[in-house]
Amino acid sequence: MAQAFGYRIPAAALDRTGFRPGARPRPDRLRGARPSEGSCMLNTDTQRREGPLAGVRVVDLTHMLAGPYSTWLLGALGAEVIKIERPGKGDFTRIIAPFSEEESIYFLSVNRNKRSLTLNLKEEKGKAIFKKIVATCDVLVENNRAGAMDRLGLGYNDLKAVNPRLVYASISGFGQDGPYRHRPCFDVVAQAMSGMMSITGEPGGDPCRVGASIGDIGSSLFAAVGILAALQKRTATGEGSFIDVAMLDCQLALMENAIARFLNAGETPRALGSRHPLIAPFQAFPTADKPIAICVDTNEQWDRMCRAMGLEHLLSDPRFPTGSARNANHAELEPLLREVFLTRGRDAWLDAMEDADVPASPINSVPDALNDPQVVHRKMVVEVPEGSGKRFAAVPITMPQAPLPAESPAPRLGEHTDAILADLGFSPDEIGALRRDAVV
Repeated sequence: MAQAFGYRIPAAALDRTGFRPGARPRPDRLRGARPSEGSCMLNTDTQRREGPLAGVRVVDLTHMLAGPYSTWLLGALGAEVIKIERPGKGDFTRIIAPFSEEESIYFLSVNRNKRSLTLNLKEEKGKAIFKKIVATCDVLVENNRAGAMDRLGLGYNDLKAVNPRLVYASISGFGQDGPYRHRPCFDVVAQAMSGMMSITGEPGGDPCRVGASIGDIGSSLFAAVGILAALQKRTATGEGSFIDVAMLDCQLALMENAIARFLNAGETPRALGSRHPLIAPFQAFPTADKPIAICVDTNEQWDRMCRAMGLEHLLSDPRFPTGSARNANHAELEPLLREVFLTRGRDAWLDAMEDADVPASPINSVPDALNDPQVVHRKMVVEVPEGSGKRFAAVPITMPQAPLPAESPAPRLGEHTDAILADLGFSPDEIGALRRDAVV
């Protein structure tokens, strides 16, 4: 018999990755049945991190996407991340389809480089263990509604008493204060409330959500920046910090140009499709087969594009002498360009634009993008763990003088509970008692 993640499985039924070939998801596996009593399945690859954040220890109380993406990034940069999850349930994304070998792809993607400890934070024993962990950590990240951690007795002021050097980052929909602080928030709510959806989509069409979850990811990235800044400040002062990041705030910051135009020029931004509000031509155009994206940001690029398209007469057209004029007269310019683009196929135009040194691109599907030679060369797809067949977007940061560690796979629910508790001084018998009492 072999054992995989605490489950006894006939060896003949295991493939080389330790999973049964063709197995279908089972609720107990997805929700994370506990490891066998006394087992100590320590992921040494995750614990012994290297990289620029090596030595930084993070306790992760995040779930879904706003939060886990931030701690994934910290872990990818070398921090040790301990993910605290609810016993028997864990992060809700563990049960979100689709699945790969009985594991949620959603969860696997943004929970790499972490260890998992199950802990009941509504029990006093669970809170006491949590505080022991916090005492050893540099950073805490959580993304609950405002006030939730305070109600548990685990807010910043509570934990500052345990660890004055703690950097405590709270990610929420609307921040820790204000009239909406207690409201629930998800990505589409942040996009909608910020005005992002009003400037996304085709002119005159329905409001559109941006295709990627930038409401969640934007707040995760700003939180990571805040954490790194707080760690630097701590180096100078020895003191920790509280970081308050709101999804709504982050969306407004990401809309920098739209916000600045309205506040300073009185212009209400609107949806323009693929067009840029200030630059023309800067958009997608159809060709004889597949569409192309073109960006002409300078008069020099305008000159080269017109010559590449056989439109030299437009260079002396009084409607289009500058970028601002071309944008103001876009309704007259677009049909002239569209007519010519339709005479040749996409690849021919891409070659012509490259020869003219004009920024241009195919409009790729996701499979097209992942197979692009530049993406392949930059190694932006990573297999985690190596040889498993599970592939994800890689960390888009290259640091030759401080190489990032190899990524480690997302943990099974409670996979490292015994090991982490042992590190805190708990004996196997004590760990068993905590499990029987549903503390872990």
